[in-house]
Amino acid sequence: MPEQKPNISSFLLALISGGLLPLALAPFSWWPTAIFSTFILSFLCRGQSIRAVFSLALVFGLGLYGVGTSWVYVSIHDYGNASIELAGQLTALFTFGMAIIFALPLSLFGLFRNAPPIAATLAFPALWVLGEWMRSWFLTGFPWLNIGYGFIDTWIAGWAPLFGVMALSGFIVFCGALCALLIEYSQSRQVIGGGLIAVLFICAGGAYLRTTNWSSPSGKPINVALVQPDLPLLEKWKDDELKKILVNFQQTNETLLDQDLIVWPESAIPTLKSNIEGFLDDIHINLKEQHVALITGIPINTSANRYYNSVVGLGRASGTYYKRRLVPFGEYVPLEQWLRGTIAFFDLPMSAFSAGAARQEPIQVGSLQIAPAICYEIAYPDLLAKDSRDANILLTVSNDTWFGNSIGPHQHLQMARMRALENAKPLLRATNDGITAVIDQRGKIREQLPRFEAGILKAEVTPFSGSSPFSRYGSLPIVGLSFAILIMLRLFRRFR
Repeated sequence: MPEQKPNISSFLLALISGGLLPLALAPFSWWPTAIFSTFILSFLCRGQSIRAVFSLALVFGLGLYGVGTSWVYVSIHDYGNASIELAGQLTALFTFGMAIIFALPLSLFGLFRNAPPIAATLAFPALWVLGEWMRSWFLTGFPWLNIGYGFIDTWIAGWAPLFGVMALSGFIVFCGALCALLIEYSQSRQVIGGGLIAVLFICAGGAYLRTTNWSSPSGKPINVALVQPDLPLLEKWKDDELKKILVNFQQTNETLLDQDLIVWPESAIPTLKSNIEGFLDDIHINLKEQHVALITGIPINTSANRYYNSVVGLGRASGTYYKRRLVPFGEYVPLEQWLRGTIAFFDLPMSAFSAGAARQEPIQVGSLQIAPAICYEIAYPDLLAKDSRDANILLTVSNDTWFGNSIGPHQHLQMARMRALENAKPLLRATNDGITAVIDQRGKIREQLPRFEAGILKAEVTPFSGSSPFSRYGSLPIVGLSFAILIMLRLFRRFR
């Protein structure tokens, strides 16, 4: 395809298609928009130079993150006490930065500007997958808006326990790039037939794999109570609120002694563990006598004067988990010596945490092992995959109040569903103001509480043992395959 430099219409189309892509994700779940959006971007980038592809992908990324992470404005303005103007500027800066990171790997598509169209159709999804992978670790990572999440309720979700969410993204982008190819070869029966066979294989293979049991029940079901206290985010950190919160914590636990496990959300107790050791000891002894396990979020400080966002086990539960992936500005402040104290947003409560060790022991409840993840960590596929191998139940606690009344909590819940599906283990999700839910080993929501309401979700959960291929190998196979495709296509071009 001869190069035609992008014009204003091309950039406008890229911006609109990028803004449409988040509609494929929760809470909308209009998954065909993902195929349409990636088709448009693939079509616009065909035959373009590296610089032109970067420009188109950058504009597409502005639409993608401008709509898909619009909740960033809510966090900065509503809870960071930033003015409308400052919150808008910071949100725009974040969106622009993410758009650059999104565009960088895709710009390499310009290397295939003179490649055969079929080769370009394979290169585009391979670069997209590598882009999602890069965004999971670059500058600590922000693995948000992977489009594979939007297909968790479709046939192709069956591939997730094998290769993870990035593989689903690759399949969808391949379909989009294939549409662009079919437009160019609309008269070729071979190309149309080959494309249909590839799509049928992806869909039929996923449908078959959805019936596969990668794990199996182990032991009797346990009765679980997930507490959603719905406490105002900023008010709960005030000193005069602590006594009320502790009284409610103790009284609520007393009403749940008929349960096997009680779970409270992230930072359910808004004070350092060292400040209430006696209070927690009494609860621990009482619950242990009643054969009840409790897991709660609470910040912890160590003798080395380091602070951790943590969950602890009390009663029949034992163990402590320190959060490993921290939220920039929410839990630590980059360039702290310059930014701390400049505006209220850089002085949010508990924004001076340290990251926990890379490898940590699971929370034990009798013979059961529970793999925890705190809030933002549930967005990292490989992080939980390592912990899930020997776990019987997955757990994520969160404080989604930061999202306000936005699409953020729905996206967050969808990620948790994918982690359960990838690792073939049931997952418990306890949040401060929703969406608290119980998710089975196939990623289906079995029970949930509405947002912005205090409540207790009681459910019977069956522990599972075994591990899926993704639990064992993580994203390595799909990332390796993407690299291999690009290398083979370049070598084929050289020796053709």
